[in-house]
Order: sequence, then C-alpha cells, then structure tokens
Amino acid sequence: MELKVINEQGQEAAKLQASDALFGRDYNESLVHQVVVAYQANARSGDRKQKGRSEIAKSTKKPWNQKGTGRARAGRASSPLWRGGGKIFPNTPDENFSQKLNRKMYRAGMASILSELARQDRLSVVENLAVEAPKTKLFAQKIKGMGFESVLVVTDALDENTYLASRNLPNVLVLEVNETDPVSLIRFPKVLMTKSAVAKFEEILG
Repeated sequence: MELKVINEQGQEAAKLQASDALFGRDYNESLVHQVVVAYQANARSGDRKQKGRSEIAKSTKKPWNQKGTGRARAGRASSPLWRGGGKIFPNTPDENFSQKLNRKMYRAGMASILSELARQDRLSVVENLAVEAPKTKLFAQKIKGMGFESVLVVTDALDENTYLASRNLPNVLVLEVNETDPVSLIRFPKVLMTKSAVAKFEEILG
C-alpha cells in the first residue's frame, strides 16, 4: 500500500510503501464497532451513585390506611413510585463496564481503521513535525500551511516543544503511537503521521 507523503506546503512530495497487512486490509465494520464500543466502555469510571429506597431519608410510616380512603394503597413515602422516592435498581460506584477484547481483534480493528483512512485519502505522511520553539503560533502556522484545520497528529516520539506548542489548539490533537486509540482515529477528519510513526505502527500492529 502506498501512502501519500506531503511537504510543509501540503503538496504531495513522494509515496511511502507501507505494509498491506496494516494499510491495505478490507474494512470490517462490525469489528471496528466492537473495538470502539469496548474502548469507550473500558474508559468509563463507573462513579455514578443513585439512592435505593432503603437509602432515602423519609419516614417509614404508612401514609394512610390500607382500606377505606378510596386512594391507591401505599406503603411508605420512599417508594420508587413516588416523587422523591428511591430508584429501582440504582447505579452504584462499583459497577464494572469493562469489556474484554483480545489482542488479535484489537490489532485487526486498528488495522481496518488505518486501511479505511488510507482509502478515503484522510491519511497523510510527513517527514518531520518538530518546531524550533514551544510556541503555539509556530505549530499552528505549520499545520495551516499543510492545509489542515482539524487533524490528529501521530508521532513516534513527542518532543517537549511540539507538545507545548500543540496543546492549546482546540482542533489539533498530538499523540504518540502507543497512545493512539480507535476513537481518535475515527473522530478527526484528517490524520497526519510522521514516517517514523508509520514504521512504529507496522512494528506494533503488523
């Protein structure tokens, strides 16, 4: 699979021969869906808390007699049927939302996403993205000069200047290869990788 290598003006400068196993795979939508859902589920903290009927601070006295009032029978004010009552099957902080996904499926899903990005011409490669100083303006000019507005940048090793210069840009996210996740790859309209990042992906996922 050949990937487009661009220069700092956003023009195609060369082609990079990449692994077909990683960038030339058929798109498996059901697998990608499973990988994305599992990733998002595993990111959940499970810190929600709702009160059950036994935790509501209300009187346990029966509101009115069982019979003779003409109203529906009621046991206590903490009933889930009443306003201000407890929750039926309340959420607790110890809920576990994690989903198991074996390594082979995860790698295949990531390869499927990368292959689809390459087919849709949403993936570009650049030689280097380093900036001389940790200035947001410098990095913004470099990204804009390549023709990108909203982009995910993937690099092999994130140097301090690039990290500091990019972190204040709202539509730009810079990640190292080992931090790249399926949701970020799908969410951004364009993905920009360094050559060393492509090689690292081939080493890890290939």
